[in-house]
Amino acid sequence: MGNATEWFDYGVYAATATYITAAFFPGELGTLGTMLGFAVSFVLRPLGGMVWGPLGDRIGRKAVLAITILLMAAATGAIGLLPSHATAGVFAPILLIALRVVQGFSTGGEYGGAATYLAESCNDKRRGFLGSFLEFGTLGGFVGGSAVVLACQLALGKEAMYEWGWRIPFLLAVPLGLIGWYLRNRLEESPVFTEVQEQQVQPRTGLRVLVTEYRRELLTLAGLVVALNIVNYTLLTYQPTYLQKTIGVDESTTTTMMLIGQVVMMLALPFFGRLSDSTGRRPLWLASLVGLAVLAIPMYMLMGQGTVWAVLGFVVLGLLYIPQLATITATFPAIFPTQVRYAGFALGYNVSTAVFGGTAPLVNEAVIDGTGWTLFPAVYMVGGCLVGLVALAFLRETVGASLRGTEVPSAGELPVVAGGAVRA
Repeated sequence: MGNATEWFDYGVYAATATYITAAFFPGELGTLGTMLGFAVSFVLRPLGGMVWGPLGDRIGRKAVLAITILLMAAATGAIGLLPSHATAGVFAPILLIALRVVQGFSTGGEYGGAATYLAESCNDKRRGFLGSFLEFGTLGGFVGGSAVVLACQLALGKEAMYEWGWRIPFLLAVPLGLIGWYLRNRLEESPVFTEVQEQQVQPRTGLRVLVTEYRRELLTLAGLVVALNIVNYTLLTYQPTYLQKTIGVDESTTTTMMLIGQVVMMLALPFFGRLSDSTGRRPLWLASLVGLAVLAIPMYMLMGQGTVWAVLGFVVLGLLYIPQLATITATFPAIFPTQVRYAGFALGYNVSTAVFGGTAPLVNEAVIDGTGWTLFPAVYMVGGCLVGLVALAFLRETVGASLRGTEVPSAGELPVVAGGAVRA
């Protein structure tokens, strides 16, 4: 629920991109301004990871997760109250970008914390299946955002949506955030974190320890995230703009297409999560990366043939992407030991996401506008997948491995805990 609330905003922002352009960035380069507004929220994500990650390793996962969801909900709701460019002039887009920065800062601690908490609370043998529900929440947020926008489009009509209707989905984030905050406050702390905190001799934590002693782990995670998020933000965020501007699909049809594709992806998530518990994480990542690298360009060529073909191409690429998405919670937290797990995930994930993920819509839009090369998003996805394949070569298989203790988890190894004792 909390993760869905966090990502509800990203779904709403993607689905209302054309309305935001009209409200805040009028002019020939308006779409680029909207994509910049999306990308800028990622600038503060690494800083958020540097603040929230080490804090979560010190005071606990639960407290940080409660704070970040309140920040996200407040900033998202405030976007729905902003004056438009017609009313406030240049101050309108400045205020929008400022709120997007707040969202980025809070998200810098949200995703890594949620994945870390869930991974540490799961049964080791079912981490893939149970962890996939975090991504179910992520896509649930995207789907919820798209569904609310579609409902507003159908109920209010095009003119009202451009005038004021686009604000409604952003305002709905406030009650959703309060529900998520309430639920998170009722959680118990992660048992793995609690166990390490109870040790007589505390392990060293912090960013310096992370960067000096776990460089391989950080770089492996960052490389995988390059592939993960170039595909993610091209398919789930830039796609509505691509379909409307490049192929000429209208707003309501685009939203409906995205909604169908995302629901199909949601239904497939638990299946691939469970599959990873038996086959391992690495084989699923390999199949996904190779499949996307081979089929991205043909599927984008197919999308240009009409609406039905665009839906088919999107669903195919979405299903190929699911093995990555379904296993994030099982794979990424297991790269690091407990004492730097939150910080390692938050820093490695958010730096890579800021550089390659959040900028993906902006890069895609800029290249297409500048060159007219409509297949560039597919080529960009292929490049990201090739980087991911290099990083995959350095990923340890951790299926069934315990996350307890202060050593890097590895399948088939028992964890080391306080005093050198071993706990199964």
